[in-house]
Amino acid sequence: MHPVNWLIVALYLGYVVWDGIRRSKDTHHIEGYFLANQSLPWWAVGLSVMATQLSAVTMIGTTGQGATDGIRFVQFYFGLPVAMVILGVTLVPFLHRSKVFTAYEYLERRFGPGTRSMTSFLFLMSRGMSCGTIIAAPAVVFAAVFGWNLSWSVAVIGIPTVLYTMIGGIQAVAWADVKQMILIVAALFAVVIVLLFKMPVSPHEALQVAGATGRLQTFDFTFNINETYTFWSGLLGGTFLMLSYFGTDQSQVQRYLAARSVNEARRSLLMSAYWKIPLQALVLLIGVLVFVFYLFQAPPLLYNPAHENAVRGAMPAEYAELEARFADRFAARTESAHAVANGDEGARATFLSHEGEVQAIRAEALDMASDVVGGAAVRDVNYIIPRFALGVLPLGLTGLFIAAIMAAAMSSIAAELNSLSTASVIDFYQRWVRPKASERHLLTVSKLATGFWGLFACFVATFAATLGSLIEVVNRFGSFFYGSILGVFLLAMIPRTRGLGAFWGLIGGMGVVAWVTFGAPEVSFLWHNVIGAVTVVGIGLALSALQQSRNDH
Repeated sequence: MHPVNWLIVALYLGYVVWDGIRRSKDTHHIEGYFLANQSLPWWAVGLSVMATQLSAVTMIGTTGQGATDGIRFVQFYFGLPVAMVILGVTLVPFLHRSKVFTAYEYLERRFGPGTRSMTSFLFLMSRGMSCGTIIAAPAVVFAAVFGWNLSWSVAVIGIPTVLYTMIGGIQAVAWADVKQMILIVAALFAVVIVLLFKMPVSPHEALQVAGATGRLQTFDFTFNINETYTFWSGLLGGTFLMLSYFGTDQSQVQRYLAARSVNEARRSLLMSAYWKIPLQALVLLIGVLVFVFYLFQAPPLLYNPAHENAVRGAMPAEYAELEARFADRFAARTESAHAVANGDEGARATFLSHEGEVQAIRAEALDMASDVVGGAAVRDVNYIIPRFALGVLPLGLTGLFIAAIMAAAMSSIAAELNSLSTASVIDFYQRWVRPKASERHLLTVSKLATGFWGLFACFVATFAATLGSLIEVVNRFGSFFYGSILGVFLLAMIPRTRGLGAFWGLIGGMGVVAWVTFGAPEVSFLWHNVIGAVTVVGIGLALSALQQSRNDH
């Protein structure tokens, strides 16, 4: 990468750390460190919430998802507006007025310490693993594209983030998120403009070609629990996922707990409800446009340069023969793609046939790479947009886009490290180890906890990198836990439910989700949220009724 691009990245990293340290005022008290003294304006909270979601997983994984699978992934977010409205009239005002540091503190008041600790522990596991996935997204790409050691890639992203999170607390995290959100959106629009100028066809023709491959098909109204991206899985399963994520996940709850008032907390969530789907559609559309761009300009046979170099070195003759076949089929596909772009409906079948041949050759190359690098399934989806950025974007804009990927990663990592530290200290250390500890001592422990979770996430990152599309991986991790956690909070809002029912309902919900995950893997992970929540509520109500009946007698 050109030194100018590196300079842009370095200046950005330096600025974020400096600004995070500068904003460390009022962090010598626990409330200032964890909740910013409930002083953040709604628009800053709203942008922070969106920045936390719009991670490097989105920048890398979702664009790759758009390039390979189209924009139907946007159905995943159809439950978001519904969830935000429900939370705005239920949990948001309740938790904000409860003057708690974590969402799980209330569960002790309602059900006892066991349920609080178990729920908080499940949050720590789910969010710790998700944080690792978010680090993995840019780290594995940088390692492959720039030839870095994976540990070095993780350190470049993780160390600055841990540093300003440890020093500045929620105040530094939230205001860094605001600037990072602006940078991310600017970079996305810049990429769209470059794509439109560099493609040899008009935007209308580009969308016509993309439509011929089915990549613009948004809605799928079939009701099939084995299919992940349908209207119903997004609306029903997605609503349960978003209710749990925004209503019970400390990384999100901590945002609106830091807002100035209940109304400002509501407005911050509604901002995400209004803008998340259009923004996600834009990210997916970029992936679709990158796919169309590579219909007319020869792409690499393997987008991962590390795998490409490994295969070329180990099997030079076989790979050269595969590249020759790929070039021949690519030329035929390009010719038929031009015909489709010009409105020749008769050319559609020929184009799709050539597209199938190209993808079959690419699958052969991926199998070859799998044999060379170790036998695990090799996937290219996470390398498509970084390879495009380095090979196609003009000088300066490449640096801006790499900085945006790092910004997206840092904003999400910082938010999650901050929330992991909060839950660790408030729900476990202060509750069970040092209930009488001074604020100064708790602040020191909080910073140490931030460092611990940073190391934990870095360890998980090396594992998550092998699991495929990272946007799916992070949501799979979350969906394993989220439904059951949501079920406990639903029980808390139902009168006369008891702690015994909530605790064993939570255990039962996790058990059923684990059974479905490993025993019926064909069931889409989005439905795990529904299954977990319904199981917890069902068991909780039954045990509470049984306990009440015994007490009555």
